[in-house]
Amino acid sequence: MLAVTIKKAIHACCPSFLEQTLARIETSEIGYRIAKGAFWSLAGAVISRALMLVASIFVARILGKTGFGELGIIQATVGMFGVFAGFGLGLTATKHVAEFRQSDPERAGRIIGLSGLVAMATGGLMALGLLIFAPWLAEHTINAPHLAGVLRIAAIILFISALNGAQTGALSGFEAFRTIAYVNFFVGLLSFPILVLGTYLGGLTGAVWALAINLCFNWLLNHLALRKEARLYKVPFTIRNCSQELPVLWKFSLPALLASFMVGPVNWLCATFLVNQPDGYGEMGIFNAANQWFAILMYLPSLLGGVLLPVLSERLGQKDTNQSMKTMVLAMKASALVVMPLVLIASIISPYIMGLYGAGFGDGWPTLVVVLLTAGLVSAQTPVGQIIAASGRMWLGFLMNTGWALVFIIATFLLTDMGALGLASARAFAYVLHATWTFGFAIFLLHSKERLSD
Repeated sequence: MLAVTIKKAIHACCPSFLEQTLARIETSEIGYRIAKGAFWSLAGAVISRALMLVASIFVARILGKTGFGELGIIQATVGMFGVFAGFGLGLTATKHVAEFRQSDPERAGRIIGLSGLVAMATGGLMALGLLIFAPWLAEHTINAPHLAGVLRIAAIILFISALNGAQTGALSGFEAFRTIAYVNFFVGLLSFPILVLGTYLGGLTGAVWALAINLCFNWLLNHLALRKEARLYKVPFTIRNCSQELPVLWKFSLPALLASFMVGPVNWLCATFLVNQPDGYGEMGIFNAANQWFAILMYLPSLLGGVLLPVLSERLGQKDTNQSMKTMVLAMKASALVVMPLVLIASIISPYIMGLYGAGFGDGWPTLVVVLLTAGLVSAQTPVGQIIAASGRMWLGFLMNTGWALVFIIATFLLTDMGALGLASARAFAYVLHATWTFGFAIFLLHSKERLSD
């Protein structure tokens, strides 16, 4: 009943010049699946992301520029360890559950079980490592010995994030985007008061505890949702015989991990270059504020990519290469058309946006402009990454990300004396070069007769 009402509302609000496009989407199986998944993913994300953005502004005002910079480097550190904790299991679960949920439910269940077990092992190991080495990291890498205790609290975030990644990946493989939307909605509602109140009462320590508590609620809702979807598709929710799927870890999870390693840890490394400069944490506060908007703008392409991956995996599993390529091109155009107007508007009002974060942030508006332009570029190339993952070419993705990482590190080293603007510019330059070979690969695929599926 709800779906019928929503369809009627969409038809009522659809401009006349888009009616034919809407009709083509409804009559296309692939188009309808992507549109449906994108709608529910966006519906759940809008409120949760908006609330988190407003919460971050309150947190920045409470902590100040330096304190917000410290929160940013803590999140970057968790993100760096999170790459190893996650072990590429989210992508692994999405691709293989989508591919086998109907053709081989038993195998899909084994992959879900394997993903959960490995996430517990890798997440626990990385969390233990952060717990033990927090004092050394605080003193020798991020130039802030007083943050050792807060880093230890962040180990909880690291562990729960690894579990959540595997669960969300499996839910995406089931194309349970409406369920994911509900989870995101309720988590967003809970996160806002918890984060603001935690920061107000406990400062930086309270903010980190609040993030950990939010993730615990997220894990519980994901767990319940995943069990429901598994029952719906008659996929066994068990760890029995999951060792049969261990080769998947080498073929897919390991290169996915290495590709991610070229992103999270490299971002963290470049951030440490910045915080070790004079007034480094103040500059990190500016970059952290600007990066909130990068995350928001990138959420839509990431959301669309999350919808694309299970669809592409299923179609490639059925040897439908032509439809997969058409879908990739359509997604590239859609990402650019949606994100670029937002980039333009936000760039124009960038001084006002940065001023919202409080004293000392307003002068950082050029950093925000560079970050926004980078988001526009990355949004257009994101769908190519999904076709790489769906076709199982994760080692190629690793090589592409390695090139990006090397450029980013070298450029940051050369530009870090420019503060937050230098870090943002270095990342932008790295993505420009990354786009060169990414779009080159997309053009190759469009003109190649080679089958993408194994």
